[in-house]
Order: sequence, then C-alpha cells, then structure tokens
Amino acid sequence: MSQKQTLSFQAEVAQLLHLVTHSLYSNKEIFLRELISNASDACDKLRFEALNDASLYEDAPNLDVRVTFDKAARTLTIVDNGIGLSEQEAIDNLGTIAKSGTREFMGRLSGDQKADAQLIGQFGVGFYSGFIVADKITVESRRAGLPADQGVRWVSGGAGDFEVESVNRAQRGSSVTLHLRDDALDYLGTWKLKSIIGKYSDHISLPILMRKEEWKEGEKAEGGTAGGTLGGEMVLTDEWETVNQASALWSRPKKDITPEQYQEFYKQISHDSEPPLSWSHNRVEGATEYTQLLFIPSRAPYDLWNREKAAGVKLYVKRVFIMDDAEALLPAYLRFVKGVIDSADLPLNVSRELLQESRDVRAIREGSTKRVLSMLEDLARSEKDEAASDEDKAKYGKLYAEFGAVLKEGLGEDSGNRDRLAKLLRFASTNSSAAAVSLSDYKARMKEGQDAIYYITADSLPAARNSPQLEVFRKKGIEVLLMTDRVDEWALNYLHEFDGTALQSVARGAVDLGKLQDESEKKAAEEAAETFKPVLEKLKAALKDKAEDVRVTTRLVDSPACLVVEDAGMSMQLARMLKQAGQKVPEMKPVLEVNADHPLVKKLDGSDHFDDLAHILFDQALLAEGGLPDDPAAYVRRVNSLLV
Repeated sequence: MSQKQTLSFQAEVAQLLHLVTHSLYSNKEIFLRELISNASDACDKLRFEALNDASLYEDAPNLDVRVTFDKAARTLTIVDNGIGLSEQEAIDNLGTIAKSGTREFMGRLSGDQKADAQLIGQFGVGFYSGFIVADKITVESRRAGLPADQGVRWVSGGAGDFEVESVNRAQRGSSVTLHLRDDALDYLGTWKLKSIIGKYSDHISLPILMRKEEWKEGEKAEGGTAGGTLGGEMVLTDEWETVNQASALWSRPKKDITPEQYQEFYKQISHDSEPPLSWSHNRVEGATEYTQLLFIPSRAPYDLWNREKAAGVKLYVKRVFIMDDAEALLPAYLRFVKGVIDSADLPLNVSRELLQESRDVRAIREGSTKRVLSMLEDLARSEKDEAASDEDKAKYGKLYAEFGAVLKEGLGEDSGNRDRLAKLLRFASTNSSAAAVSLSDYKARMKEGQDAIYYITADSLPAARNSPQLEVFRKKGIEVLLMTDRVDEWALNYLHEFDGTALQSVARGAVDLGKLQDESEKKAAEEAAETFKPVLEKLKAALKDKAEDVRVTTRLVDSPACLVVEDAGMSMQLARMLKQAGQKVPEMKPVLEVNADHPLVKKLDGSDHFDDLAHILFDQALLAEGGLPDDPAAYVRRVNSLLV
C-alpha cells in the first residue's frame, strides 16, 4: 500500500479553485447538480465497459447514486457505484485538467457571475464546484475490477495542493464528501436536498436515493401522559427512497413532461445556462425504430469551429448509454445540436467504426437531419408570423447569428438538403444593415428585367459595402447581397441558383446587367472601349506580369479601377484564404477593369510616368478589394515620386 503523498495542483486548477471559492457561482446549489451528474456519468461508463466484461459489476449489478448528510459532522456525501478511480486516475483527473481547455476557460471569464458560473460545467470541471460550499473535499474511490486494497483517498482544502493515499475500500465506485462551510449548513436537510434534486436532476435515468425521515417523539414530561412530551424531531431511518423519477426523460410520454423539465434536461447534457431555442421529442417507428430528443441551443459553444473536437448527440441503445458525441448520427454542419438518440435496433457493442457502416445509422441520420431542418424552418417562419410573440420572432435571428456560418457548410456537404438549407440562409445587403435578408426576400424585390441574384464576398461588412464593384449597382438601385463569412466563398461553389434564378458574383466576369442597362449606355461603353484601345494595349504591356487582361468597365462610377476574375476563375479572396491556411494556390492573374471617364485614367494618355501610374492603378484596386501589393515598398516609392 502506498504512503500518503502531497501533490500540487496544476497551475490552472489553482486559478480555477481561487475563482470557485470566491463565489463564482451566483446560484450555489448548482454544485449538487454537477456532482450528481458526475456520479451518473461514472455509472454510465461502468455500464459501457461491462458490455465487454460483465465481471466489472462484481456483486452489485444495480447502479444508483446516493446522497447522505451528517449534521453532527457537517458533511454532505454523494456516493455512486460506477466505474470508480484508481490511485493514478485520482491524481490525473482530480489534480489536473488535461482535456478541458482550462486556459480558454480562464480567458472567457467576463466578470458576470451568472454567466461565468456555467462555464465550469461547460468546460468539464464541475467537480471543483464542490468548493463553493465546502472548505475540504474527501474523495474515496475504487476502480471496478481492482482488489479492495487498491482503493484511494483524495483530500484537498481547495488551496494549492492535495493529499492522496491508498486505502481499503470494499465498495466499487466513488464517494465525494463535502465538509461544509458555515454559510452552507442549510444543505444538511432532506427537504432542501430533495428540492434541488427535483429541480436539476429529476431526469437522470438512474435512481437517486436518500434515507427516509420519520418523526421521533420527544421524552415524556413528568406527570405521565397528562404532562405531554418534550417536543420531537425528524430523524433518518435505515430505509432508502428514490427521490427522482429514475426513468430516462426521453422514454416518458411527451404529455407527462413539462417545458421546465425539458429545459433542465438540456442544461444537464449541454452544461449551458441558457434554455434552448427549440426542441423536438419524437418516437420513430418503421424499418428502424428509435427515439430522438433534439435541442437547438441559443448560443454557440466555445469550440464550435474546432472541427477536430468530437461533437454530436448522445447515443443510447435500449436506454443503455453507449457513447457521447456520436457524430455519425448527424452531419457535421449540425454539430451544434444537442440531445439524445435511443435506438431499439443497434447492437449494444456498437463501435464508432460500425456506426459509419450501419444501414440503421444511415436511416437515423437521415431522419434526424430532416427533423432538425424542420425545427429550423419552424423558427424561421415565426420571424414573419404576425401572431407570434416578439420573443418567438427574434429566435431565428438569434440562432442565425450564432450558427448561420456553420449551416452554410451544409451546401457542400449535404446535396440532398441543399434547397432546404438555401431557404434558411440570411445575409446583409446594400438595402439592409442587418444580416436578415433571405434569398426569397431578395427575389421578391428584384427589379423588373433583373435575371440574377447579385452578391459580393469580402473579409468584412465595411469592405463589402464600400467595394468599387458595387458602384453601378448602387447607381441603378440594384440590391446586392453582402457575404462576409469565411465559409461563403467555399459554400457558394455549390449554390449556383436559387428557385430558378442564377447567383452572380459582382466580382466575376464582365458585368452584364441585361435589360437593366439601356442601349445608350451600352453604346457609350463600346465607343469608350474603342477610343481607349491604344491606352489599354499599353496598360496590358506594362502590367503583363500582374494582370491577365485590361479592359474598360461599365461597373465603375466613382473609382478609377477594380480587379475581377473571369467566370471560371478562383476568386481573389478565396486564393488569399487558401494561402493563409498554408495551402498551394494555382497561379492566377486577375483582370484589371478601368473607368475611362475617371480623371486619373484619362491622365494615363501621354503621361511621362505611364508605367508608374499603371502599377499604382493596379495596386490601389488590389487594396480596395482587401489584398496587399506583392511589393508594398515599390508601391510607396511610386506614389511618393508622383507626389514629389
């Protein structure tokens, strides 16, 4: 048996504990939810490991969580008979936070106690919430399958270190004992604990047990019965009672579940403090039978854009927990969805590899994807429903601000649902400051004779709104969608038309406004191109290493020049993004379009500084659309020489 050893907390844990002990949680009672949730997870892990080794159940096949208290000792204890911890696991899991992103956690603290409190659970460090109410925590545990003399005791006062030693422990699993502070003694009561468990943990499928209480009469006063008794008190008995529903929430009839119970279940599985925007609870029957309980969160998790992070719903088979983050059950572009899917058909020993190949899983994935899209469509319809409340009308806008960019990934990843996804997209436009314009909205107000949906992509909204390429569209009052998410360039390669109308980038190809451009404008443009032909030839020669072509444009009104790419070419913004990501980009040259009526362009004809002006025109056009000159020093030198 090992000697007692004192070890130091990881630096981030010490910081975290300092925050916790200074009342990070605005609602202290949440500590009980976190510890019961951890106990339930430990039982789920045992159940999963026991699929391959039933001996792990030892002589206690019935899993449960027990909550006890001792008023005299001022302790509150949460006991589970789950998977338990070995000594090394206790050191690793309770002394360090290797996988929880603690640095990111510390960086996201805002000073708002209510908001900051929920980050603890979200980042997987809920155990430390016990220090909100305790000045010392003792954990005793034994991992399932290890002998009784390989138990472990872990003790800490929440300061800079903890003690750990081997102990004899007959019972499998863990007991977490909180030595309560003076201001937390009200948690030493059955009614208080039952009310907290009912509020936060009622949906947990394992039974949560507490000892029953009964009234004990006081001693008889002098004078026998006539003298009465000297009061009495409630005392704990040796009989245990279940204080939660102890059945999986999703297995109950919908009519028996309140909105508050759905919301608390969501908070428990997501570690989110905000209620979900929407949820859907359904039993699907047919060739494949399963139950789905899916939630749309109201805010994005901190790691939404980490595509390497496992994401997905929880998978159960016949109410037996199989795995968290079963990414095969929903496509990656719906990775923000939380919830549970319980299959009646999958084998209990299903692995992540088998999930990828299973016909039943493909049916579940397809059905669940359609269900989520229906939920999103319902929220989107509420935007324009006059009968809807202001809160419901605002829900889709809130959702899209958080998850809209992720939804766009579906345009390339889910061709079968591309049309449904296109209807859910929202953008800013030259007619609207808010990112709330749908493609249907745009089509409904297209000008007579307009035969395309025009858009521009840029790194930011100001860059898009002020692009020279919009000048002729602004002059003619033609609306242009402004797309500024990094995913837009990639996603729009898969969306060429909407409801029969082509999507056209204003920065691609020669501008053709069709019937919106009158004959006199077309004729003037042709004459300008002919008159300007000698200057264009000189520009092509001067810029042969930079520009694929130089031509007179009709898209510019106030600016001297702009850069475009041919219809089939890669956009300059996409090329820049690929370079920033370290990827190889095929060599490409843009087309320089010049405004023949601009004074600077007119000055080219006969200028002694023709080459310098040509390069300045090109580099300024590059700057205007978000790029940088290949040789910034040469650009500055040319500008300075002309200024002098």
